[in-house]
Amino acid sequence: MDSYHAALETASRLALDYLESLDRRPVATGADRASLLQGLDRPLADEGIPPQQVITELARDAEPGIIGSAGGRFFGWVIGGALPSAVAADWLSVAWDQNAALSACAPAAAVVEEIAGAWLKELLGLPAHASFAFVGGCQMAHVTCLAAARHALLEKRGWNVEERGLTGAPPIRIISSDQRHGTFERAVRLVGLGSANVEYLAADPQSRLSPDALAHALEKDNRPAIVLLQAGEINTGEYDPFAKLIPIAHRHDAWVHVDGAFGLWAAASPRFRHLLAGVELADSWATDGHKWLNVPYDSGYAFIAHPEPHRASMTHRAAYLTHNAVMRDQMDWNPDWSRRARGFSTYAALRELGRNGVAAMIDRCCDHALDLVDGLGCLPGVEVLWRPSINQGLVRFLDPNGADHDRRTDQVIGSVQQRGEAFFTGTTWRGMRAMRISVCNWQTGEADVRRTVNAVASVLYSPCPQ
Repeated sequence: MDSYHAALETASRLALDYLESLDRRPVATGADRASLLQGLDRPLADEGIPPQQVITELARDAEPGIIGSAGGRFFGWVIGGALPSAVAADWLSVAWDQNAALSACAPAAAVVEEIAGAWLKELLGLPAHASFAFVGGCQMAHVTCLAAARHALLEKRGWNVEERGLTGAPPIRIISSDQRHGTFERAVRLVGLGSANVEYLAADPQSRLSPDALAHALEKDNRPAIVLLQAGEINTGEYDPFAKLIPIAHRHDAWVHVDGAFGLWAAASPRFRHLLAGVELADSWATDGHKWLNVPYDSGYAFIAHPEPHRASMTHRAAYLTHNAVMRDQMDWNPDWSRRARGFSTYAALRELGRNGVAAMIDRCCDHALDLVDGLGCLPGVEVLWRPSINQGLVRFLDPNGADHDRRTDQVIGSVQQRGEAFFTGTTWRGMRAMRISVCNWQTGEADVRRTVNAVASVLYSPCPQ
C-alpha cells in the first residue's frame, strides 16, 4: 500500500499545483512533437522504477504540451472544464477500477447510472420513459441512437438487421441540414448506412432546416428515413424549429434524431429552454457531459424514446455472463462491453450543482459569450459576424489594407494563441474565415472576459507576424 500512497499523493500534489496555476499559465502551448519526444521518448527499460518517480517525470515531461483547456480563458472548439466534484469522482472511479458492463461486476456503478440517467432526462426535458446510455462522447451517442433507429425502421419492414446484416436490407435514407456536425457523418459510416445515402438540405440564413424543404424531401421518396435535427449549430448555436419539423417527419414515418452535443443543455435553463420547444417529440437525442455539464472526458449521453429497439440493437447474452433481473445491466444499452464507470462523475456533478446550479452555469456562459463578442466588436478592425443567441459567436478581423480579411483573421488567432492569454479556434463560415467563440467552462468569469478582450486588443494594436 505504500506504493499507492506515494503515487497518489504525488499525483494529487501535481494536479492541484496545475489547477491552481491555470490563471497564471499560458492557455496555449508552443510545444511541438520534437520537443515533447525529447522529454518523453525513452527506451523501454528492463527494470521498472518507483511509481512516484514515474508520475513526477511524466508530469514534468508532459507539462510543456498541456493546453489550458481546464481554465476560464479557453474558448476553442466547444470544450468545457471539469467541476471539482466531477474530477474527484473520476479519481475515485479509477481507484475503484469497476468494469461497468454488468451490474454483477459493478453494482454501485449500475445504480448510479440509473439515477443519473433519470436526473439528466428531467433536466433536459426528455420523456421519462426514454432509455439511455452513458458513452464516450457525442460521436458514440450518435452511433447508439442510429443503431436503434436502424433496428426500428427495418423491423417494421420485416428485416432483423442484427441477425441478417445490411446486405439485401431495405435501404435507409438520411436527411440532414448542410450545417450538420462531422460526428454524425462518422456515425452514419460506422453503423453501415453509408454517407452516399445522406441528403443534405440547404439551411436558411439562421442556420436552420426549413419545414418546407424537409416536407419536400420526404414526399419525393418513400424509403425508410432518419431525419437529423440540430440543437445548437456548431458555429452559431442556432436551433432547428423542432415543433414544426418533427411532426412533418413523423407524418412520413421517419425517425427523428437530435444532435444536441452542447445545445441540448439549454433546456436546463428557464431563460433558454424556449429554444428547444418541441424537441421532446423526437425519437432520439445525443449530447455531451464533457461540454456544458463540465465533467471530465470522456462522457456522452444517448437517449432513445423507444427502449425496445435500443435494447435489441445492443444486448448480448452468453453462458458465462451474470445478468440481474432487477438491476440495470449497462451492456444492454451501450456499444461498449468492458467500460469505465463514467457515471460517477456525472452523478457527482449533478449533486454539486443541483438544478439551479446547472441553470446558472448555462446562463453565465451565455452572458459571458455575449459580453466577449460585444467587447471584441468594439475594437477597431473587428467585425461581428454572429452575435450569440446562446454561447457561440463569430468575429473576423479586417485587413487594414482591405486585401485579405481571411489571412488577417488567421494571423490574429495565431498571435492570440502565441501570447498565451486566451485560446480561440478558427472556422470558415459562409465563405469567410472567422474566429469562433465558445464559452462553456464553469470557471469563466467577468475578469476572464476583460482580460481576453485586452489580450486581443494588444494583438490588434501591434503587427501580427507575417
